[in-house]
Amino acid sequence: MRLFGKKRGDDEPVDPNERSPQLGLKYKDLMVLDQLMKSGADLTATRHVIYYSYAPSKEVAQAMEGEAAEAGWRAEVREPLPDFPDQWGVVCERHAVTSPDFVREADDFFQDLADRRGAEYDGWEASA
Repeated sequence: MRLFGKKRGDDEPVDPNERSPQLGLKYKDLMVLDQLMKSGADLTATRHVIYYSYAPSKEVAQAMEGEAAEAGWRAEVREPLPDFPDQWGVVCERHAVTSPDFVREADDFFQDLADRRGAEYDGWEASA
C-alpha cells in the first residue's frame, strides 16, 4: 500500500503540515504511518498511540489534560525539563486502530486543543 501520492516535481519539497489530497492527512502523519508499515505493523490492528503537546504553564497543561480525558484519552501532565521551564508536557494515550480517519480526527483534536490554549502540539507515535 502506497501512502504518498506526490504529484509535484521530485525536487519540490513538501510541507509536512500540508494535507494529502487523497486521504486528507498531513504529510507528517503519513510519514508516521509509513514508518509503522515499514516496521511490519498491520494498520488495521489496535495499537498503543501517544500524542505529545507542550503547554506554557502548569495551569494550561492541567486544563489540556482535563479536556483530553473528557474526550476519552488517558492524559498526564509532565513537569518541564530544566532547560525548558515553560514547556509543561501533556502526554495523551489510548489504544486505537491507526486508520486515516482516526489519525485525522486525533491530529485535528490535539492541534485545536493546543491552538486554543496557546500551547504547542508536537506530534504522535504508535507501537508497531
